Amino acid sequence: MNDKNRWVFVLLFIIAAADIYALVTGHNNLRLFTKPLLMPLLIAAYVLGHERKNVFTRLLISGLFFSLLGDIFLMFDSADGLYFILGLSCFLTTHILYILYFTKIPSQQKSFFSRNSFLLALIFLYGFGLLYLLWPSLGELKIPVSVYATIICSMLVMALWQYKRIPTKTALWFILGGASFVISDSMLAINKFSRPLPFAGILIMGTYVAAQVMIVLGSLLHQQWADSPLPSSVS
Repeated sequence: MNDKNRWVFVLLFIIAAADIYALVTGHNNLRLFTKPLLMPLLIAAYVLGHERKNVFTRLLISGLFFSLLGDIFLMFDSADGLYFILGLSCFLTTHILYILYFTKIPSQQKSFFSRNSFLLALIFLYGFGLLYLLWPSLGELKIPVSVYATIICSMLVMALWQYKRIPTKTALWFILGGASFVISDSMLAINKFSRPLPFAGILIMGTYVAAQVMIVLGSLLHQQWADSPLPSSVS
């Protein structure tokens, strides 16, 4: 975060708070304004945060753009579930782009999880447990939701894989962002397909916005690290 993008982040948090307020109070017309503003503001904060134009910049901005499309589609509903499928597809694309981002990070250091890979299996075990819970209610969405669960778990695994490969603070932003995304999507799925959750709107949107912000902050730090004279250092 710098002087150029600090106020964009402040505006983002104000709009996010207004969006959650509109969600809780049922002011749907206000959400037509607030929700589609979130990702463009985050893109602006990211662009103003660094001057590098590289594959990481393109992947991150593309991921945020597809998140914007997903946000818009999920604002609407239809009897055949078309908008949900479109939104799911957009966020699936976002997670694939984030996976590509993580796989392209070069490092001469070994990941902590390369020596403790069994820990990564816990992520997929969590995904399996979530699918087990949702399965009876998914109907025709069993395959799309299964694919989505696999991809988002893979995204979190790739975020975790950065630990000890890149500077710790950068890796932790990625990990916390990936974990928050999984939590947000899990709550959305449980609330939609299994049982209503208390304070669902606040929790889902709060963790979603936090996830995107943390991934962006991680990427800004990663871009700075890539600019440093000794990018192999993870101190």
